[in-house]
Amino acid sequence: MLEMLARQLHWTLCCWLGVCLWLLAGETGCISTELCRSPPCGRSSDSEHQPSREQCHGSRCSGRASHPTRAFAHTTTPVRGQLHSKHLVPALQQQQPLVASSLGHTALAMRGTEESCPGGGDCTSGAPNGTIQDCKGIECRLPLRIRQRSRPATQAIPCSPNQGEGCPEPTLVRVSERAAQFIGEDLAYTASELGGAALGVQLTCDVKPGENEVPSEDALVLQLQLTKGQEKFVEMLKNQQVVIVDLQQKLSEQQSTLVTQQREIIEQQRKMYEQMDLIKVQYGMLFDTVKQTSFKSLQEDIQHYFESNLHGLQNQVRNHLQKSYSVHKVKVEAKVIDVGEPLMDCGLCESDEFCNFQKTPSQCEKCTLCPAGFFQLSECSANADRICQDRDECIESPNICGERIKCLNTPGGFRCLGIAEKEAALGLCGEEYFFNKELQECQACLMCEDGVVVFPCSTVSDTVCSTASENKLSQSWTASIVLPLAKSGTSEVYPGLTLKIKEKQEGDIVTVDENSLVFKQHGLMWADFNFAVKHNCRNFLQLSLKLSNREEGYELSAVRIEQPEGKIFQSTSVSSAAEVEPSQTLSVFLKSPNQFCNQSKDFNIYHLNAPLSLFWLSHDTGAVAMTAQMSTSMHYQTNYRPTFKLVSLSDPYMLTLSHDGRAIKFTEMGVVKFVFHQALYSMGHTCIREGFSLVSYLNRNGTNAELMTVHKSGVNYRDTSISASGATKVGAGDLISFEILSPAQCNVRYFGDSSGISMLSLIWIPSAVSTALSASVSVMGLPTGAVRNKLLDFTLVSSNEKQIHLVSTGQLAQKYFLFTERGVASVVFTIKLIHSCNMLRVTLNQLLSNHAQPNAVAQQVGGQMPEGSIWTSVTLRYSFEVCNGTMISISLDCVRGRVNHIAHEHGTSLSILWISSVPGEN
Repeated sequence: MLEMLARQLHWTLCCWLGVCLWLLAGETGCISTELCRSPPCGRSSDSEHQPSREQCHGSRCSGRASHPTRAFAHTTTPVRGQLHSKHLVPALQQQQPLVASSLGHTALAMRGTEESCPGGGDCTSGAPNGTIQDCKGIECRLPLRIRQRSRPATQAIPCSPNQGEGCPEPTLVRVSERAAQFIGEDLAYTASELGGAALGVQLTCDVKPGENEVPSEDALVLQLQLTKGQEKFVEMLKNQQVVIVDLQQKLSEQQSTLVTQQREIIEQQRKMYEQMDLIKVQYGMLFDTVKQTSFKSLQEDIQHYFESNLHGLQNQVRNHLQKSYSVHKVKVEAKVIDVGEPLMDCGLCESDEFCNFQKTPSQCEKCTLCPAGFFQLSECSANADRICQDRDECIESPNICGERIKCLNTPGGFRCLGIAEKEAALGLCGEEYFFNKELQECQACLMCEDGVVVFPCSTVSDTVCSTASENKLSQSWTASIVLPLAKSGTSEVYPGLTLKIKEKQEGDIVTVDENSLVFKQHGLMWADFNFAVKHNCRNFLQLSLKLSNREEGYELSAVRIEQPEGKIFQSTSVSSAAEVEPSQTLSVFLKSPNQFCNQSKDFNIYHLNAPLSLFWLSHDTGAVAMTAQMSTSMHYQTNYRPTFKLVSLSDPYMLTLSHDGRAIKFTEMGVVKFVFHQALYSMGHTCIREGFSLVSYLNRNGTNAELMTVHKSGVNYRDTSISASGATKVGAGDLISFEILSPAQCNVRYFGDSSGISMLSLIWIPSAVSTALSASVSVMGLPTGAVRNKLLDFTLVSSNEKQIHLVSTGQLAQKYFLFTERGVASVVFTIKLIHSCNMLRVTLNQLLSNHAQPNAVAQQVGGQMPEGSIWTSVTLRYSFEVCNGTMISISLDCVRGRVNHIAHEHGTSLSILWISSVPGEN
């Protein structure tokens, strides 16, 4: 067996070397038959592994390469060789392809050449059926699927070697590989379609075996199949692209159709609106004619004309709405005027009035006055109002803003685009105009109707005219407050929200605009706000009064409401004083430091009766307003005397700070209304039991006298506030100071900053137009037990005054305070008590005559006593107008519980301030 394999390997190497040498020899080279003597040239498929009995002899012996040949990719010239043989076939009917090796390479093939073998035998053995054998040589080793198909045998024409040049020279023929057959057969290509020649490959001989490997035959076939699939895929993509282009074209046509329909709809709407405008013009012309003509003779014609026109208009609108396309709805409100004798008769109107026929019934009204920046277009007549037209300053004065600045006309003024406030303050708006900071434009100055000017028009402020209301020295105003509706179920209080103000009465000093009070006049203002809430927000709530002007806003004063875990109602009052100007606004602001405080879930506000009240003082009273803030204490302590720092003061001569900044000193005699708020943080259980006390002192001739004491229930590890307010008479050189007392082993930190949480506000008023009275709850007849709207008895602390005194005789004795002159009253009541009521209610009652029932004008509530506390307190503050004979009283109501004790010496007090409203009355 080993010998057989050795012979086979020897024969394979011999043939491979012979082919290579023949290729290198070219046309003139000769390959000796000595190189391939064994095995013999021809063998059958059955005995291809057996050595032949005969050997091939001749001058040329063609060997067949069994080793796979390699071709260089860049080779383009085919290799040809010549064979010289004794017997040549002059013409072959078909090509005889050589079979490629197992790697798929193509070998050279020879046209039918016969060479004599020893013994007269032929090198190739014929098949029994007269055809050439199915395989030859190495071809027999190939699989059946890639063998060359059998072809009919051809008669070999011998050629003697003596013929010399006469014998046709054999030529090398390129035989197609299986890949070429695959292309030709599978794609049905013929020789003529391929350029008249059969497919073939180029063969080269590797000098260095192992290099320039080429893909196998199966890989080449797979690559050709992928190429065919790619061509089919490209063809499918082209077909889809044609479909997409067709769809795009149809979509463009539909869009054009829709645009055309929309244009038609718009045109129909425009025509309909033109018809409506025409009807309106005809109606106006007819109405003007009616006003100047007798109505008795035209009554039937006018009514018929109205009905016919309105009927036609309704039919037109109905036809438009019934069309297939959609149009805007047009609401036609038709009203037929019943022209009658009583309806059109206004009677005699004044010279500055006209008869308004548009109201039912007709009535006389004041003629409209053209506002600043407008001019009169038509006079006011008996039947028509004055018509005003806006003045176009940009046309009247083209260079009013300069040559390079564009001018824009506005109602009552004009605007220079791109002009800053500083440039406008230098007089850019010109005469009779001022720069409005809110609108950022130039507005015409107001012309006073009566010619009485309080403040003339300047470059940045409008004219202030005197009115009949400014003859009053003081006025009061009240309103109710509600919590604004939450926009969503998770409305946060953390950023802050403005409480909604509902105006209860119209006044000459303020108006309500977007939940804020807008002041109309210059003067001094004092505001009180009572608030009761049950909340479950962590840390605390902060309630403040915020004053805003044209440039910025700031908090006048604020209080903090601690967290009671949503168990009880807590009441507090916040007050402040300020100097105000027209267009300034006052609002009530509520916020929380915790962003998880939800307005709709963690809030329950008790709706009080008129919780917001204020009074306004004219500058003619000579009053002075001051605000000061406290500094933050750096250490925890018990007793605390605050140090003040001035924030605003309208007259520094009348009010000054003491040398240590702990007291306010007065230069002249008068009446003082004050409020003091202090924010604090406490730690310790003794704080809860005994609470805090805020004491107000009046220092006169070096001696301190206690004005009032306010109690505050204590808290542990909580932020809270303590507040005191009242009114008292002062003399020249008197001082007012404050002190906060806390129990021992109670550590307290006191805060103060610019946010208004720790502020002092006061107004000093001359004694000529004001007075004050102080009282305390009487020891006799203190209400205890189940108290139901019980009127409290009072004892005077100060003496009775001319304008106000405590009733001492009769059924109302010790219960009512009587006012003897017209003016404004401001009341502060604080009660300290022990109770078990679920809710405690304090009410301010007003009695206008001895025989009428008292009317509740203000109230404040308090919840259950804080757990662990001994005392609790409730404070009520309110301002209102009084006249000669007005009486007031305070009542106490306990809901589901009892009152156990009321403190009558310290912690319970009543302070009443009275201010004259008409100069010269006192």
